[in-house]
Amino acid sequence: MHPINKLLVPHYCDTMNINALARQSLVNADGLLEFIIFPSKYALEMFSTAYKSWNFVEQGLPFDFLKRGMAVEDPSRPHKLQLLIEDYPYAVDGLAIWSAIETWVRVYCAIYYHDDSAVQCDEELQAWWKEVCEVGHGDKKDEPWWPEMRSVPELVKSHATIIWVSSAMHAAVNFGQYPYAGYVPNKPTMSRQFMPEVGSADYGELQKNLEKVFLKTIACQLHTIVGISLIEVLLTHTSDEVYLGQRVSAEWSRDERAIEAWNRFSGKLKEIEKNIARLNCEISLKNRRARSYEAYASDRIAQLRL
Repeated sequence: MHPINKLLVPHYCDTMNINALARQSLVNADGLLEFIIFPSKYALEMFSTAYKSWNFVEQGLPFDFLKRGMAVEDPSRPHKLQLLIEDYPYAVDGLAIWSAIETWVRVYCAIYYHDDSAVQCDEELQAWWKEVCEVGHGDKKDEPWWPEMRSVPELVKSHATIIWVSSAMHAAVNFGQYPYAGYVPNKPTMSRQFMPEVGSADYGELQKNLEKVFLKTIACQLHTIVGISLIEVLLTHTSDEVYLGQRVSAEWSRDERAIEAWNRFSGKLKEIEKNIARLNCEISLKNRRARSYEAYASDRIAQLRL
């Protein structure tokens, strides 16, 4: 019944379950990723090292671009950012979706939280956020960057970030894997041998036939089959998939104000979708003119003379 639960519940659908399965069979010791990608002796150490630099606040899209040096702050711009690369589809489209999510969360939260004191006095909200910070990320509970959840802007920004990560950002990272990595020479999961030393016989062969030497280094047939199969499974949409801007039931809320705000959000996403389709047809935007996977793979096979 809690309004924040109603806001977030579509984005938590199956999340806990699939994360538990990933820890049991993907990123665990002797798991699939150790088998086909990472050196087993160091895999978990690599994951742990990467997590040390994890910062919740930086998961929001604008912060991500600023951190990576892909944008600079500019209050005069629509998203208060100036992209340093204009023909950057992920950034252009992503910022439009991020803005729609943030607006939706702000309007929705304003219905139930009229001021900062309403946030501070919500015992259920405060208990949940305390668990997120101190239990869910117990080893990072003392980090200074955690939002204190004492104001409406903190409430909006935090929940917009959660929704962004579990929807648009995850889709961008996950569902584009197979068209690229499904053709193994594009992104081999591992190398079976080191690069040859300069002056060695193998180095001479490398200079004569780069493609032939390259093919000797990439994953063997078994690793390749397992890797491609894993990617294909991860990219499969469930039969009851609910996409951003959709709800399983029209009666998810009886508050007409929330329903009206939701309908505006859903309509905005449809506008963004149409605009993305239009931009993808722009001849001047070279980074959007992606060829089909089949055509690209055919060209590469011909180049490698397989």
